[in-house]
Amino acid sequence: MNIYTKISGFGHFLPKKIYSNEDLKKIVDTSDEWIYSRTGIKQRHIAESNELTSNLAINAALSAFNNSKIDPKVIDCIIIATTTPDNTFPSTATKVQNFFQLKDIPSFDIQAVCSGFIYGLQIADSFIKSEKFKNILLIGAETLSKIVDWKDRRTCVLFGDGAGSMILSADKKKNGILSTKIYSDGEWIDSLYADGGPSLNQRVGKIRMKGQDIFKQAVTKLSQATENALKECNLNKEDINWFVPHQANQRIILSTAKKLGIGEKKTISTVENHANTSAASIPLAISSAVNSGKIKKNDILALCAIGGGLTWGSCILKI
Repeated sequence: MNIYTKISGFGHFLPKKIYSNEDLKKIVDTSDEWIYSRTGIKQRHIAESNELTSNLAINAALSAFNNSKIDPKVIDCIIIATTTPDNTFPSTATKVQNFFQLKDIPSFDIQAVCSGFIYGLQIADSFIKSEKFKNILLIGAETLSKIVDWKDRRTCVLFGDGAGSMILSADKKKNGILSTKIYSDGEWIDSLYADGGPSLNQRVGKIRMKGQDIFKQAVTKLSQATENALKECNLNKEDINWFVPHQANQRIILSTAKKLGIGEKKTISTVENHANTSAASIPLAISSAVNSGKIKKNDILALCAIGGGLTWGSCILKI
């Protein structure tokens, strides 16, 4: 009998502090019009100095458990996609594990930058289909504000903090994760990166980006990955109820939707209020849309993301 991966719960969490574009005018030479016209962003949530990635992840997990009425004790694996862990080690996932007092289960972080949650979905799906685990907690959590160069107006306006979560469970029905496709190409390592690291210079580093490189690559790679994922599960664009891309930039979001032939009305966009939260952006957008009633049971979602590396990928989900 085949085993499939269903989505048992959703959750998300955002820090209370908000920086609007007007707030950023006090920090760097910019304007609301300049930021919004180029990115579609109006505001972003910013973690307090003592608010860690693990804190955001824990709260997103609590949200998923509360919304789904699932007992945390059933979780037998924790995966966290993050580029901004609390520590170089131990993993942020083990901190979440410790909070929920879950003993003797595997917990680990994965790092694929903005594509991290898509990578996590493929890993979790493979674990469940191979019957290694029955209930996996997958979280995308970031505190990118802590590695932003607040003097660089090209990048500091783009990023925000947040976390989104999913509970993935084994099921006998063919629903949930229908297909995943993940990729990378190291030729573009200098297009989006942090200029620090333990081995490189013993510093955390700040985000550096060549925006034009990312834009040129993003639309083509995201649309191709989504088409490949649809083909893998014998679906086409007409079967998609909602397109949920990585929330990096409104122009990339709409250009990708257009290239795929998906209308703006079927595209979920939260970038205006959340900015780019990297690995957290897709689960945060889905959870927000589920809570608002926009995404409903049995809807088919096409997810896609691209991030530093370059890494990219797509996933087709049936809620």
